[in-house]
Amino acid sequence: MMNRRNAIRNVALLVGGAFSAPTLMAMNHLENNLKASPAAFVFSDNQKLIVAEVAEIIIPKTNTPGAKEVGVPDFIVMMIQDCYRKPEHVSFSEGLASLESKKFLSLNSSQKLEILRQVESDSIEQMKIYQVQQTKMGDNDDREQMKEQAKGLPFWRLMKELTLLGYYTSDEGLKSSFDYVPIPGKLEMVKLKPNQKSFAY
Repeated sequence: MMNRRNAIRNVALLVGGAFSAPTLMAMNHLENNLKASPAAFVFSDNQKLIVAEVAEIIIPKTNTPGAKEVGVPDFIVMMIQDCYRKPEHVSFSEGLASLESKKFLSLNSSQKLEILRQVESDSIEQMKIYQVQQTKMGDNDDREQMKEQAKGLPFWRLMKELTLLGYYTSDEGLKSSFDYVPIPGKLEMVKLKPNQKSFAY
């Protein structure tokens, strides 16, 4: 299969050109089998179901596998628990709590979409606050302590990044979205036909 680092680079383009710093750090922890933080983050069964439902809405099953089918929910749970630090634990927990308070799992499809559109809209302002917060920390001597006290990357950004990352670094996600070419030929510009998959080397 395609090299994982190349796959990650391709996924970065899908989320606007770059992953957030916390996700890059989390990926480094994953690659090196490191625990990011001793702080425990435990998902309830209901929260795991919410994660699975939101991931499936982001990448639904069509003529290609959906997020649930390729194991994205388990990937997200593992990444949040093992690879992110306390600030992201806090923001992710708050995002899940908000969806739980709205009885997300009992809503119909259109109601779920409406709520997630609002979550996405809210995350634009949250990202602005987050970026200002990161700038203020700068190279401060107390940066590590400030990091622990600061709010983490917003829930929606984490969900979006991890859903795409989990999907497009899975065998099924790659195979369903790209034509894998084990021995690339000469470099040339190729105009893709309608519905034709792009190539992965």
